Amino acid sequence: MTYLIPALILGICGVLAGVLLTVASKVFYVKVDERIEKIGEALPQANCGACGYAGCADYADAVVNNNAPTNLCRPGGTNSASKIAEILGTSADDVIPMTAVVHCNGDCNATESQFNFNGVQSCKAVKRFYGGNGMCKYGCIGLGDCAEICEYSAVKIKDGLAKINPSLCQACGQCVKACPNHLISIKPKSNTVDVLCSSAANGKATKLACSNGCIGCKICEKKCPNGAIKVENFHASIDHDRCTSCGLCKSACPVKAIH
Repeated sequence: MTYLIPALILGICGVLAGVLLTVASKVFYVKVDERIEKIGEALPQANCGACGYAGCADYADAVVNNNAPTNLCRPGGTNSASKIAEILGTSADDVIPMTAVVHCNGDCNATESQFNFNGVQSCKAVKRFYGGNGMCKYGCIGLGDCAEICEYSAVKIKDGLAKINPSLCQACGQCVKACPNHLISIKPKSNTVDVLCSSAANGKATKLACSNGCIGCKICEKKCPNGAIKVENFHASIDHDRCTSCGLCKSACPVKAIH
């Protein structure tokens, strides 16, 4: 009896807890739309956040419950958009091919380092010391934080400068987040003209720091027949809605900052 009564009480408590859990599961059950799971399976599960949502599961839920567009997954591209549309029974939205671009052309042939950094070899670590070890504080540090985080091997460091391979890039945006100097942006592949400089210094200071840097001379602005280029604060920027990729600005740029 010494052992029987406690065992009996424990058994009754276990049965009671099981009944309560069963009742609770029925009362608080939330029906999940099976399309959410199917859409999740159609996504590449990169969880990169490029779609504007926290991850693939969050995006799948938004597509079903909030009518989010079916073409927001950049790594999945047309393939994922088509599968999502098929699951929803709708027509697929057009997918604009995107790629990352590094707005810097300051390789080791155009600029120099101010000091040798012997700490952790990462761009973020160097950035903490005097804004970086390069002559240009706005340029690519070149230690490859962006290349390390890229899951598609689309980023390579060549001559101290990050380079993007558009054919491999999935425009997930992880490299954008990794760059401490905010040099990388995502753009449509159809936009073929870019200013590869991010210097905010005046023309003289930029020229001293990097021979490939934009000096704000406004020659490109004057040469553009479509008014697609504006130079403000010693820096040229391109309005891709007006740009026709004629190449006149590239040819006119004295420092070859436009590609």
